[in-house]
Amino acid sequence: MIKSMTAYARASRSEGEVTADVEIRTYNSRHLDPLVRVPSGMNGLEERIKSILATSLARGRVELRLQITNLQQDMDAFEVDMARAASCKTALESLGRTLNIPGEVTLDLLMQSGSGILKAAEKTTDLESIFPVVEAAVKEALVSIDTMRSTEGRYLAEDFRRRLDWIEEEVNAIEKASEDLVPLYRNRLMERVSLLLQDAGLEVDSGRLLQEVAILADRSDISEEVVRARSHIAHFREIMDSPEPGGRKLNFLLQEFNREFNTMGSKAGDSRVAHRVVAVKAELEKLREQVQNIE
Repeated sequence: MIKSMTAYARASRSEGEVTADVEIRTYNSRHLDPLVRVPSGMNGLEERIKSILATSLARGRVELRLQITNLQQDMDAFEVDMARAASCKTALESLGRTLNIPGEVTLDLLMQSGSGILKAAEKTTDLESIFPVVEAAVKEALVSIDTMRSTEGRYLAEDFRRRLDWIEEEVNAIEKASEDLVPLYRNRLMERVSLLLQDAGLEVDSGRLLQEVAILADRSDISEEVVRARSHIAHFREIMDSPEPGGRKLNFLLQEFNREFNTMGSKAGDSRVAHRVVAVKAELEKLREQVQNIE
């Protein structure tokens, strides 16, 4: 089955005091191109998260944003510099005695006077301890991503099948329209060459003339291109039904498709065939645009 490369999902998992919130967006890209954003100090998680992404996604631009909430760490987010606090208290008491200013050194006075006594604690996170909850959140989001990509892929597959059915009908019509082209061209060439030879007063071996005319006429035969076009249609359907990602294969196959119809148009030289070839090429272009979004 085919999958789209466009999707969005969020997931949140908690374990103890730690909560991991994950947001994933995926877009079109020729290769797997992950961009992982993690909180400050957690860069060690990036490569491990990318490895998880690579096990689920084959192609696409992937943007993942991770947020970590650690309630215990938040409660211990400040620390007191006791040595600085004691030094400040001693200095204030000495100042009071020296200037004969009565009063006690209160906590409010100490905090107002002593810069740096209370400061934010340096956050140190044990990445190994939080990775299981991060991994669970990422995998949960990837399940939603896969569901969304698969759902859109089914809609695209239905559209592809309708277009392929129409192209197949056009191939049949082109084949039918071209059935009488080779003998028609052969007769026309014989008439024109005979007239030219008569006007020039030349005589040519009729057997040799028929052989040369047949060779020229056979160049307008598009039966091989018709056979290959049918083969491409069958292969396209096989790729869509395969469990493996087929976006690149479909893109290459459409190039081969286009080449066959270009050859048909140039070889046939018939308006009935030419009009149908133009219509099919327009349909192939629509397919090509949509295939760019297939994983």
